Amino acid sequence: MPAKQPLFYPTQKRILAALGERLRLARLRRKLTIDITCQRAGISRMTLFRAEAGSPAIALGTLLRILAVLGLANDLELIARDDKAGRLLQDQALPVRRRRGARTETHGPKERAP
Repeated sequence: MPAKQPLFYPTQKRILAALGERLRLARLRRKLTIDITCQRAGISRMTLFRAEAGSPAIALGTLLRILAVLGLANDLELIARDDKAGRLLQDQALPVRRRRGARTETHGPKERAP
């Protein structure tokens, strides 16, 4: 791990904070305590606090375990699923197929020998 964590842009920080808040609200809706959630996910209380605070230091595997406890693990499959911009870029880079025109005979039709 680098000695200094990379900087996050404000929009990225807001996205992480919103994710953490959604995790916390999902836990509360299910009436799961912090201790039960931590025990089922196999994480410490501090790790759950960091995840719910939107810390960028939370590992993706840890996030998946928390989502699994909440019954939301399949939601992770939705990330970057519909890559519209990527498909547009890919389509622009595809070579243009040229269609062969109808064959034209320049010398006239061939005659058959009797």
